[in-house]
Amino acid sequence: MKRIILKCAAVLMCMALAAPVCAQFNLKKAVGGAAKAAKAVTLSDEDMAEYVKEYIDWMDANNPVCADDDPYTVRLKKMTEGLTDVEGIPLNFKVYYVIDVNAFACPDGSIRVFSSLMDIMTDEELLGVIGHEVGHIAHKDSKKAYRTALLTSALKDGVSMNGGKAAALTDSQLGDLGEALVNSTYSQKQEKDADDYGYEFLKKCGKNPWSMALAFKKLKQLEEEAGAKKDSKLKQLFSTHPDLDARIKRMEERATADGIEKPADAK
Repeated sequence: MKRIILKCAAVLMCMALAAPVCAQFNLKKAVGGAAKAAKAVTLSDEDMAEYVKEYIDWMDANNPVCADDDPYTVRLKKMTEGLTDVEGIPLNFKVYYVIDVNAFACPDGSIRVFSSLMDIMTDEELLGVIGHEVGHIAHKDSKKAYRTALLTSALKDGVSMNGGKAAALTDSQLGDLGEALVNSTYSQKQEKDADDYGYEFLKKCGKNPWSMALAFKKLKQLEEEAGAKKDSKLKQLFSTHPDLDARIKRMEERATADGIEKPADAK
């Protein structure tokens, strides 16, 4: 069965992996929906906030979210203790119990980590992924990508207004939005800046910023394991990202210069 991969904000890794979990990631419903009445498209910050909330609420409702007492949730909660907000945006974390290996973040501070990603990453490596995602939230990269996706996909035919408020998205439009987010990319400068922010964010929050380098090392390993598969989504993804070796070297040199000790269990 085909796996559907989502890229919301900067997804660091997309890779198909057979794992003993119960579901596949649900990106969209297979239903139709009429396009909204064409009107001049204007998106205020309030509109954006509503659409982002609608999208993440739909994602949470249509994917298996691990319960509060689930080992995955307990692990993530312990790992992210102290990561409460970024630039005044409150962070919230949940685990999706799915077979896809992935994670994503939205501009409202929602970060979703997939259980299969947690299966193959250490806590330190996962913190590096989260730190990078937080960087995109802080620099509003994810907000810009979300706005672009809305205007070029879900709202391409305009927005119908009701009492001065943007109307809710249909299931079809939510699917179009997800497809657009899958295809969105960040510039190398945005990726580099997100790395730098993630490093400082983890350091400020009392986490070991070596996590950034360790996360990139694991991604490099997965890239190599993907091999020469021409249709590898992982290979396609990394072709749009800055060189991993350079990112690893830069983060390692920064942590060393700061006199920060590498985690004892890190490879």
